[in-house]
Amino acid sequence: MTNDNNQNNQDANLDTQDLNEILKVRRTKLFELQEQQKDPFKVVKYDVTHSTKYISENFDNMEGQFVSLAGRIMSKRGMGKVSFSDIQDREGRLQIYVKNEEVGAETYQYFKKYDIGDWIGVKGEVFRTQKGEISIKAKEIILLSKSLQPLPEKWHGLKDIDLRYRQRYVDLIVNPDVRKTFTIRSKIIKAIRSFLDDKGFLEVETPLLNTIPGGAAAKPFVTHHNTLDIDLYLRIAPELYLKRLIVGGLEKVYEMGRMFRNEGMSIKHNPEFTLMEVYEAYTDYKGMMELTESLITKVAQEVLGTTKISYQGQEIDLAPPWDRITMIDAVKKYADVDFNEIKSDDEARKIAKEKLLNVKNNATKGEVLNLIFEEFVEEHLVQPTFIMDYPVEVSPLTKKKPDDPSLTERFELFITSREMANAYSELNDPIDQKERFLSQVKKREAGDEEANMMDEDFILALEYGMPPTGGLGIGIDRLIMLLTDSYSIRDVLLFPTMKPRD
Repeated sequence: MTNDNNQNNQDANLDTQDLNEILKVRRTKLFELQEQQKDPFKVVKYDVTHSTKYISENFDNMEGQFVSLAGRIMSKRGMGKVSFSDIQDREGRLQIYVKNEEVGAETYQYFKKYDIGDWIGVKGEVFRTQKGEISIKAKEIILLSKSLQPLPEKWHGLKDIDLRYRQRYVDLIVNPDVRKTFTIRSKIIKAIRSFLDDKGFLEVETPLLNTIPGGAAAKPFVTHHNTLDIDLYLRIAPELYLKRLIVGGLEKVYEMGRMFRNEGMSIKHNPEFTLMEVYEAYTDYKGMMELTESLITKVAQEVLGTTKISYQGQEIDLAPPWDRITMIDAVKKYADVDFNEIKSDDEARKIAKEKLLNVKNNATKGEVLNLIFEEFVEEHLVQPTFIMDYPVEVSPLTKKKPDDPSLTERFELFITSREMANAYSELNDPIDQKERFLSQVKKREAGDEEANMMDEDFILALEYGMPPTGGLGIGIDRLIMLLTDSYSIRDVLLFPTMKPRD
């Protein structure tokens, strides 16, 4: 049998060692344990009384107490009949002190053969070593699960980034910052729900399988239901279902869940992602603006303890009030084009071409305005900024502005040059809505796979009457990226979409 310290050295230098030999040694150890009726995989339960974090943070009250904890072995240091090991549970690490005389010769010999990565249960006394380290003086040790794969010593930067996403389970084991990110993610989601629940919103669930993919401009995933013999689409947004609930009188509803869009992938996009949509009767997009500002500010303060954060080296101040500017004024400010002075589609297309933009021959003034905004303005929107009053052509579900029907009562929130939220004064005129759907259908027939389909049942719902309503959508993953200082959306998804390896 390979010496314990030598085995640990092998585990820490996989780049220079024969992995097959390491795997063989670990399996041999397992077979020997099984032959000796010590099979760790037959252990079905272990009672844990304390976590590593609790013991560390409450040492003054815990010293001398007998505790039971469990975790994964992350290091071992042997000195004859005394050994030290660090074990890791969900909340942190703690040293255990293992002495031959305390646990018994047989247990000690078994412990010396345990590997980095093995799961163990430990019962013992809380104490502080002569060097001042909080530890557990082991009285009993049991092997709870055998790790047949060696752990990497550490990830080597971007070289292993693909492997980190593919093997998130290993990433979580060896990278404390990753565990922290996903712990924060959970707290953020909990804080969002608490905020909305306290304001009287009702959390609901709507179908993931849709006969018509509506509520956003996106290409859907298609599947087939065998019994009904019909194609179904994974939802791209819950909007049209949630507004049906407003029609039904629920008045304040929200849903947070997975959406699916068959589109490109980038540091900002994953084919499946978490979106939250909120709808409130008797308010408008300005009401949604206030809700968005207070929600994000409250969540940051509650989870992070501050509204001043750093994202990829940029200092971001989330304290209200946030900047508010119309799209036309933003384009005038950053692109030096005043769309209030542009009178025709031809004139707008001419300006776009002068700015070397690829614009369609039938592009409208509103579409060109949106294009110039995306190309020349978004990059400047680092601090929280509400961009208001979008063109009607890119807002098929939004109320028109009473004083300018070419624009809509819509805003998008930008932080760090990225869209974080999208909100409308919701269109509740069924006749106008049907006309806009027909316009979208024409785009779809012309080859635009992201254009909306006609949804006759939604039109029928609106005909029963929907009160004035404000609607809001927030990309939860992007918000979590911001609040955890994560570069890529894959850094905040436990299992991002990956192309299978050959």
